[in-house]
Amino acid sequence: MSKLIPTAEMTLGPFFPREFAQDANDLAAGAAGAIEITGRVTELDGKPLDNVILEIWQADAAGRFDNPAFSGWGRAPTDAQGVYRFRTILPGAAAGRAPHVNFLILYSGLMRQLQTAMFFSAAPDPVLDVVKAKDRLIARQSGNTYTFDIRLRGGDETPFFDD
Repeated sequence: MSKLIPTAEMTLGPFFPREFAQDANDLAAGAAGAIEITGRVTELDGKPLDNVILEIWQADAAGRFDNPAFSGWGRAPTDAQGVYRFRTILPGAAAGRAPHVNFLILYSGLMRQLQTAMFFSAAPDPVLDVVKAKDRLIARQSGNTYTFDIRLRGGDETPFFDD
């Protein structure tokens, strides 16, 4: 018996055209001191996921989310190796929070969007205080690049949060 290959009608959406996230990953246009946030999105077995859509939102350098000169929002797809990239600024600490970037993950076949947060250090924060696997929410730094890998399932799964 031959194996059937799923067609679009047989798989779960939503489906994202490549241009859905085109040119929306540079939040730091014209800003001095830009940083890069990058990482890989993988499945349970470590296989990279292509065309995952990641959206981020963050505070400005002063810790404000309501700065009309800085939207704090961006969108990027993963490539065939599961790699995504954002160019942004280092966020400041909002009241009662450590500097962080919020992530929303969208992918064909996911029944719901996934939400997580990336932190720049293990500084005191109410989210980090309650997450057991807090090390999975802290980016690795190398110069001006912060690496935040996201695993959707398994023993090393990234902690995700409900709405």
